[in-house]
Amino acid sequence: MTPAPPAGGRRFGPIILLFALALGFVALGVWQVRRLAWKEALIARVDAGTKAPPVDAAAIPPASARALEYRAVQLRGVYDPAGLALVAGASDLGSGYWVLAPLRLADGRLVYVNRGFLPVGSKADEARRALPTGPVSVTGLLRLSEPGGAWLRANRPAEGRWYSRDIAAIAAQGRVRAQHGFFVDAREESPRSANAPVPGLTVIRFANNHLVYALTWFALALLSVGAMVVLWRKGP
Repeated sequence: MTPAPPAGGRRFGPIILLFALALGFVALGVWQVRRLAWKEALIARVDAGTKAPPVDAAAIPPASARALEYRAVQLRGVYDPAGLALVAGASDLGSGYWVLAPLRLADGRLVYVNRGFLPVGSKADEARRALPTGPVSVTGLLRLSEPGGAWLRANRPAEGRWYSRDIAAIAAQGRVRAQHGFFVDAREESPRSANAPVPGLTVIRFANNHLVYALTWFALALLSVGAMVVLWRKGP
């Protein structure tokens, strides 16, 4: 008959496991604390950028766009209807389309502008006809390109079906040479044309549950330590 393992061995195995779990929970808690600091800094930066006086988007280098996402910007130019595209999306007004059109600046560069939202059933040709023909001034927020498509819905350039604001692909399909890394979500457009899409619907919302997650991991670490103490005090 195989002798039973000593009682101490049976006790130390669970204690070692609980110790490893406690270390893992603490590591996860510390990671969430760091994520909390990053998220709070992001929220503060975005809040300050949206409330700051608009800067000239034409003066922003493409390489700096990521650091300036959601910064208030302004542009002035003439829309080029050739590159217009409707991108499927949803807003507080329901389902529909974002109207993206390239704005030609004074120096000849093209920057895409999300003019706003149109309801389901809108057509790209109608949106092109509704574009202002003269110079316009646009104020809005700098946004980053959204390559690839939406969740489980890839963009279909050949069919004119867009599910994300993939500026490089939209520009290529429209055969226009535009800035690829970013676009501008319009808040205001002047002069405002008839049948213009509804601007100013940018949703700025960042989930910030990192403190709750951190406290949960630390609580699990404390429970693990408590279980270790109980097992240790039971003795062999």
